[in-house]
Amino acid sequence: MFSFLVKRVYQALIVMFVISLVAFSIQDNLGDPLRELVGQSVSEAERQALRDELGLNDPFITKYARFLSNAVQGDLGTSYTFKRPAVDVILDKLPATLELVVGASIIIVTLSIPLGVYAAIHPKNWFTKFVMAMSSVGISIPVFLTAIMLMYVFSIELGWFPSYGRGQTSDILGWDSGFFTVDGLMHLVLPSIALASIMLPLFIRLVRSEMLEVLGSEYIKFGKAKGLELNKIYYQHALKNTMLPVLTVGGVQIGTMVAYTILTETVFQWPGMGFLFLDAINRVDTPLITAYVIFVGLIFVVTNTIVDILYGVINPTVDLTGKGA
Repeated sequence: MFSFLVKRVYQALIVMFVISLVAFSIQDNLGDPLRELVGQSVSEAERQALRDELGLNDPFITKYARFLSNAVQGDLGTSYTFKRPAVDVILDKLPATLELVVGASIIIVTLSIPLGVYAAIHPKNWFTKFVMAMSSVGISIPVFLTAIMLMYVFSIELGWFPSYGRGQTSDILGWDSGFFTVDGLMHLVLPSIALASIMLPLFIRLVRSEMLEVLGSEYIKFGKAKGLELNKIYYQHALKNTMLPVLTVGGVQIGTMVAYTILTETVFQWPGMGFLFLDAINRVDTPLITAYVIFVGLIFVVTNTIVDILYGVINPTVDLTGKGA
């Protein structure tokens, strides 16, 4: 296990280095940050002096070396807009984004597992055909269109849920979240459903396909031949092995959902990291843009490593070291 962790940390450092290099390389193609920092009345000489002061005229290697030196100390730059460290600005918006991801994950887990298992056990049932047809439709509908439809039906027409904003929050155990207030939960429903619509059809199909594969295995047939109770076969033996690949995919998709919050947060004006990222692009706040890309990349790397470890804990037959028997 220790050698596996060392290997994964080494791989994670390489991946983060590549992500930082790519994120930093796109800065020069985003526009001139001085456009937002100074007014039109500022002379060209003053602009050049400010560029020299900010280090914008330095060669790329010099700028990246300076950035990398600061990054290893936890400093990803200072936001031009907020005049604060970019990491602090992102961390301020992180709880709102985590709310969406957690809310969407709860919906996905609650619906995908029972629906996928039912579809596998009863493949010819009319409800199974309906679920699979709806999952096909769900995969083809983009998240922003789902969000707009939800807002129009449940906010504008029916008036059941708020159409924008985060709502009232409460701080419990250091997490300032809308999960702890009624108003916060009401604001969270539609954005969470919209975000879950991206992954829910995928997970229903994944659980169904994995469950069908397990149900066709020899030990399941042997259990049926011995006369074991079907519910015990389905939900104790088959479901456990079905969840292993689902866990792997689910861990990867957590990072994907964090990235997809950009569209959801934009439609619902949700004050999270995604909405902040778009605002940073509009303002050409390059330190904030770079910090966001690196932060999301770090989430991918960390979640993938945790999933690999959990996979080995749940399934002892998996060789984490990759050396074989």
